[in-house]
Amino acid sequence: QLQLVESGGGLVQPGGSLRLSCAASGFTLDNYAIGWFRQAPGKEREGVSCISGSGGSTNYADSVKGRFTISKDNAKNTVYLQMNSLKPEDTAIYYCAAARTTVRTLCVMPTLTSAYWGQGTQVTVSS
Repeated sequence: QLQLVESGGGLVQPGGSLRLSCAASGFTLDNYAIGWFRQAPGKEREGVSCISGSGGSTNYADSVKGRFTISKDNAKNTVYLQMNSLKPEDTAIYYCAAARTTVRTLCVMPTLTSAYWGQGTQVTVSS
């Protein structure tokens, strides 16, 4: 059974950091682009960051550039999202997704892919 499980969310103060994890089971991430997406209440889902199967290509939304870093550990079949300098506007449910496509296609047009999705993890940035 193909599955993605996110973890690492929580409540953090503005300026703080969190590291999200996306663990895959039932398939290996080497041949999949992996992306992190988020959806805040009343807003559309947006692509946050994506990484290629090899890890050699990444994509970031302008709103998180310089603050978030995506990485992957193929040995652990896990992708991470290190989030620093968090802002209240980063508050959302964060989802990871995997698809056999390019980094840009996954991040910008995920609905065009047959992506696998995780169940999401809540990130709340508040004082």
